[in-house]
Amino acid sequence: MGKNFFKKIITPYFRITTMILIVFAGVLTYLDIKLGLPAFAVIVVLALYYQRYAENKSQQLKEYADNITEEMDDSSRHFVAENPLPICMIDQDGAILWSNHKFRTLFSKVELFNTNIQEIAGVKQSEFLSEDEIEITDKYVLVFSDGKVYKVITSRMEDVNARLLYWQDVTNWETLKSMYRDERPCAAYLSVDNYDDLVAATPDDKRSALAAQIEKMIRQWAARYSASIVRYNRYQYHLIFETRFYEKMVEAKFTILDEIRNIETEADFPVSVSIGVGIGGKTFVQLDEYAAAALDLALGRGGDQAVVKKMNNVEYYGGRLQTVEKRNKGKSRIMAHALKPQIDQASNVLIMGHKRPDMDSFGAALGIYRMTAIRNKAAAIVINGRPESLDRIFDKAAATGNYNFVSSEQAMEMIDKDSLLIVVDTHRPKLTECPELLGRTEKIVVIDHHRRSEDAIENPMLTYMESYASSSSELVAEILQYYSEKKEIDKMEAEALLAGITVDTNNFSVKTGVRTFEAAGWLRRNGADTSNVRQFFQTDMAFFKKKAALISSAQITGEDIAVAWTEDRDTNMQIIAAQAADELLTIKGVRASFTAGINSNGLTVISGRSLGEMNVQTVLEKMGGGGHLTTAGAQVVDPPAQAIMQIEDIISQMGRA
Repeated sequence: MGKNFFKKIITPYFRITTMILIVFAGVLTYLDIKLGLPAFAVIVVLALYYQRYAENKSQQLKEYADNITEEMDDSSRHFVAENPLPICMIDQDGAILWSNHKFRTLFSKVELFNTNIQEIAGVKQSEFLSEDEIEITDKYVLVFSDGKVYKVITSRMEDVNARLLYWQDVTNWETLKSMYRDERPCAAYLSVDNYDDLVAATPDDKRSALAAQIEKMIRQWAARYSASIVRYNRYQYHLIFETRFYEKMVEAKFTILDEIRNIETEADFPVSVSIGVGIGGKTFVQLDEYAAAALDLALGRGGDQAVVKKMNNVEYYGGRLQTVEKRNKGKSRIMAHALKPQIDQASNVLIMGHKRPDMDSFGAALGIYRMTAIRNKAAAIVINGRPESLDRIFDKAAATGNYNFVSSEQAMEMIDKDSLLIVVDTHRPKLTECPELLGRTEKIVVIDHHRRSEDAIENPMLTYMESYASSSSELVAEILQYYSEKKEIDKMEAEALLAGITVDTNNFSVKTGVRTFEAAGWLRRNGADTSNVRQFFQTDMAFFKKKAALISSAQITGEDIAVAWTEDRDTNMQIIAAQAADELLTIKGVRASFTAGINSNGLTVISGRSLGEMNVQTVLEKMGGGGHLTTAGAQVVDPPAQAIMQIEDIISQMGRA
């Protein structure tokens, strides 16, 4: 094999040189035969020298290979040479220096010193040449060759600075593993969103046909993936299928989401479904729990999407539709009646929003405080730092003397196991004003309008999360309407709640439904003055200039996305970025906007807005944030320019997916 090696290396060059010399000698012979004949003689001598040189080198390479094996004792040499496992030796560059008979049987075309391990293994030699001192059984590489799978174990040879590779055929084992992985069961729940509203909006003579069309489409989709499907009530289904078909569902991006949306209805909103898939459960019970939790996430995020819950992570698909507003206020009435006994039985009530609260969080907190006052229960609102934009309304509320504002430290002293903790405008523990309070009591109530995240507060007593709602203030205003027969509410609270609705709807221009206007109308009837509310939003000249500067720096990408960022640091940067993102949406042709700046803590705050064509929530969730389809935010440690670049990359990847 060494001879072949040198032939392949030297022969091409020797042939070229010989041909040149022959031509040169021929020319000399033509010009002068006395010079030509010696030239031909030189060529013959060189050819003989080349043959002898190649033979010598071949013998040297053979001796080198023999020396390697001779350094082993007889038993070791016999073990390696006659081992039933294929064995080869490679140097630091990956060249194969030696192989036993079994290896040469499997890879007959391998030539010593001339074949690199990458040519037959398909992986770089560095995979086999790790310098870590690891036991042989712990270091291996899977190699796929000619329809077989080999587990290649590495052993270092110190004396010759080489590696022995032991090739174990694990084709059957890998095939069994693949079959086990592909055939593992998956569970799923599928629910038709707003089925009752859909049926109610359909004429009597068409209801049966609509229901049959929906069911037919769902069952046809399930049949494509060989899924067992059972309908356990009018609009919910349970499915069982194999993991390999789940992978096909993901590859097709859960086509049922788009297909069922094309059904024509008499309602003013399309048909949509929510799907929760459970994967990787150790038992069928755990698998079913995963699927149920995934469906809860999908519904909590507004529906029209598939959520896949695995053991360690959650994945989201779809979510293109705006959440359909529920016309029935029954849930608000139930929540109002359920809150009363919880407040009555509590030793005290603590109300907490998210860190650096905004108008919506503060207004909702004041609304809940009024509920505790109606029941004559001691309460406190937990609030630490606040942005300057909240100073005017906070000072006005504090001046009344009707509210008890406490810091996190004071709240920790007040809370006990019988305390009721009401969290508003967030459902994620890490975003609350004082996350430690969540572990001090089991009596927790969550009222929020954001789409549900996987890291939601665990096991609250009551949860009122409606992603269709414009704001938490809207939800609290509805609860107040059913909370007391006298409908007692203070002018300050009415204005705070109206301010919360106003800021989250961008002056009633986005995410505004019939119930939003009904809540605003009820607040106006109970004393809310729009002139006073408008004063809450007044800013100073410095704030206005910073927002204008951020807007003026905007650029429009090829995706019709407006992006803007600033390196300035400001305590109100979150509000500046949010308002700038809203303003950028007014530019013709822009379908989404993202702005970024630095807050007082040195973190980059990002605001995302869209007109509904793009789901900004899914974009910013990939950066650790969240929100709604048209409104979302995030905080990252990267500088603003880099954060915007990451957003552009995410959008580009989503476009290619």
